[in-house]
Amino acid sequence: MRKILIGLVRIYQTLISPFFPPSCRYYPTCSNYMIDALKKHGPILGLIMGICRILRCNPFIRGGVDPVPDNFTIFRNPHPERYEDEIIASKFHPDSK
Repeated sequence: MRKILIGLVRIYQTLISPFFPPSCRYYPTCSNYMIDALKKHGPILGLIMGICRILRCNPFIRGGVDPVPDNFTIFRNPHPERYEDEIIASKFHPDSK
């Protein structure tokens, strides 16, 4: 089930997403968040987390860094600043992990 859902997201990323301008307010993007959540939390909890993330991605939200947390939650990661340095470092120094 997990592989099927990830496959559907990848189809969306390849065939549908390129026809729309980039509009996700978060890093990682909502589709990448969905894939990460499915891998980390399984098909049911990952799908719930991904759908909640998509619902949070709207013009009334500031956005920013919001990686998939280790524990299941439908809310935004409460301390995304812990990850910003890691993300920035990995962009400029890929071997810094």
